[in-house]
Amino acid sequence: MKNGISLSSFIAILLAAGIFTGASAADSVKTVVITANDSMKFSVTRIEASPGQKIHVQLRNEGTLPKEVMGHNWILLKAGQDITVYTTAALAAKDQNYQPKSLSSEVLACIPLLGAKQSGEAEFDAPAVPGRYPFICSFPAHCQVGMRGELVVK
Repeated sequence: MKNGISLSSFIAILLAAGIFTGASAADSVKTVVITANDSMKFSVTRIEASPGQKIHVQLRNEGTLPKEVMGHNWILLKAGQDITVYTTAALAAKDQNYQPKSLSSEVLACIPLLGAKQSGEAEFDAPAVPGRYPFICSFPAHCQVGMRGELVVK
């Protein structure tokens, strides 16, 4: 090639950029930071992703109340899952940190129950099937007062 760039250097640059490697949006990690506090709201209620995209969610509980009265978790459910069914079962699962084992097959990803000033994270691949996947806090009454959102895969 002219202008001082050899063909092999040009190909190396293209490979590094992912042009010939088949790199796609699904190969990049989407990082989402969600904060929660004593007002029982997630700071992020909608996450958009491509099918198969890697997603890294970090949940930060910025509240001040003890975990026993104001713990927060993040549960991503399968599309079509009735959140009322899950949260009702969660009420009876205090000893399981409000994550009922009987419904674990409905959970795609989760961050365990966090106390004040704690943070947790989950990394997962977005579902391959486009759709709306609900996420909730399953601590008693939190979802019902609005601590929920959705992952939109398109």
